[in-house]
Amino acid sequence: MNRMKTNGLIIHNGDKKMFNCYNCGSEKFTSQLVNETFEIEGKLILVENIPAQVCSRCGEIIFSSETAEKVRLMVQGETKPIKSIQVDVFAYQG
Repeated sequence: MNRMKTNGLIIHNGDKKMFNCYNCGSEKFTSQLVNETFEIEGKLILVENIPAQVCSRCGEIIFSSETAEKVRLMVQGETKPIKSIQVDVFAYQG
């Protein structure tokens, strides 16, 4: 099964189907490379330059299932990070 999301469309084996943003209902998306952080077993992991569809109205980020699986294999597998960074941690005090 070959699916790809592009500019508010899901292309599924050549057939075009509209989809809406899960957050605001918009049908307008742009293709962008995004950075995303994940917390796995208490450890923060940053993945850079992930291809995604970004809602033009609210900024909601959508990954294709193929991209999500590649990221999962990367962060849970034995892929070596390209660099390490230091992160400052703050505790919210209301």
